Amino acid sequence: MKGRVIQFRRGRHIIHEKHMLIEVEGVDSKEKAEKLVGKSVEWKSPAGKVISGKIVAPHGSKGVLRAIFEKGLPGQAVTTEVKIK
Repeated sequence: MKGRVIQFRRGRHIIHEKHMLIEVEGVDSKEKAEKLVGKSVEWKSPAGKVISGKIVAPHGSKGVLRAIFEKGLPGQAVTTEVKIK
């Protein structure tokens, strides 16, 4: 299953570098997003390095997911693809 990195999880004063918001094709509600909680996520850099993470919760009511990665993703990861296993 493929998804797309939307943005870092952020507040007004702080950005959580390890937390990313992910949009998945075909997931448009909170109920569908809750079924994906617990699955692993992988992002592959242009150089071939793989950074893995885990989906921990839905974010909002439109089907966006919150994922925590083992290392922080670079800013270039925004709008790129991730694999959900």
